Amino acid sequence: MTLEDSKAAKDEIRAAHRRRRALLTLQERQDAGEALAKHGAAWADSVTRGKAATVCAYLGVGAEPPTLPLIAALHDAGHKVLLPVCEPGRELKWVFWAPGVDLVKSRYAPILEPVGTRHEIEVAGEAAALFIPATAIDLAGSRVGQGGGYYDKFLGHLESAGKHIPLAAVIYDGELLPAGRIPVEAFDRPVPGVVLPSGFRRLADAA
Repeated sequence: MTLEDSKAAKDEIRAAHRRRRALLTLQERQDAGEALAKHGAAWADSVTRGKAATVCAYLGVGAEPPTLPLIAALHDAGHKVLLPVCEPGRELKWVFWAPGVDLVKSRYAPILEPVGTRHEIEVAGEAAALFIPATAIDLAGSRVGQGGGYYDKFLGHLESAGKHIPLAAVIYDGELLPAGRIPVEAFDRPVPGVVLPSGFRRLADAA
């Protein structure tokens, strides 16, 4: 598969799942958010062994899986929560979140970002767990993101720095696809686990 074919295939998967997400009712999204908070917090507890730690998460917006309940649950469990801020060149910086922190529209991506001191990868690289967005994942751990490339670049930075943070993508049930359904490009990093409204699932093929 050529690079152009791979990109087109990912764009098609991304668009299809965004259409499905747009059909979810408000109640379905709220129910998903509560379930994701429960299972995501339990996964974070398992990787931090019940100890308070720094956790990188993100704020789902629009029809994305709602992650604010998860962020709040992580904070309530005593974790320090870092949320991403998009910078030029597809780079991410990170701001610590707490209830009441102002959120503003990003200048570079269709997301909301926390207001505060922006930290470099040296801070995010010490996190004990990392939640990342996706529009679909297959059982081999291949990921279709939002199309901006921010997380591909960030995960590449972590790999170059020798940081191996346990990570999981957050998706709806029905967005976990059979292995091989998502094309893999040179910059892609496998995702070893997913948090779904139905629970956490480890992807053995990507471990």
